[in-house]
Amino acid sequence: MLDQIIHEWPRFATWYNFIFIAKAAGMTLLLSALGCTLGTGIGLLLAVTRVTKARWLKPLRLLAFVFTEIFRRVPFLVTLMLCFFAFQATGYDVPLFVVAAVSVTVIAGAYLAEIIRGGFKSVHRNQWEAAATMNFSLIDTIRLVVLPQAWRIVLPPAFGYFVMFIKDTALASQIGVIELTYVGKVLNNKGFSAALSFGVILIVYFIISYPLSRLGAYLEARLASSRHRRA
Repeated sequence: MLDQIIHEWPRFATWYNFIFIAKAAGMTLLLSALGCTLGTGIGLLLAVTRVTKARWLKPLRLLAFVFTEIFRRVPFLVTLMLCFFAFQATGYDVPLFVVAAVSVTVIAGAYLAEIIRGGFKSVHRNQWEAAATMNFSLIDTIRLVVLPQAWRIVLPPAFGYFVMFIKDTALASQIGVIELTYVGKVLNNKGFSAALSFGVILIVYFIISYPLSRLGAYLEARLASSRHRRA
């Protein structure tokens, strides 16, 4: 296998192939960034909705619960295909990137909603009650009291999910989005061995995800030490 890789490398290492891989890596990063950024916003909204107590918001709490539970349990590929056929049913020619972006945002929103809600629950109930005694609204309570304490709990698992999420975007290749896994298939179909084609893709995924995982580990260590100091 190594002899085959060495033999194929001069033909593989062309400017066109490297540009092709670089563009696909950019697409993977863009999908991941959109999913994580928009998903965080949706997750925060869902988490806030689920901690409300007003009776008139009960339908919204139920909707947030159903959304979170369904999309955390449905495989990403199924969600991707549902979004793909739903957009097709509209009759509009929606770009495949938009379909993939909506899918990853929905999935990220569901997972991050639970991570954020877990952070909210880590804040002692006395803090919520003290804010209510001071006539804080729910938004002010979360913004001024809960989030400053909860983000230390939320950040480490959120970073862990972001790293996993980068790999999950590979499924976007199933509908034709030109990201890293798709490029690996194209290069393999062009006659390069699977070991070389997907080996290079593996290295690119590692280059993308490793710094993020190290940043998450660093922040987790720093936050853990700050919690110990406070204790």
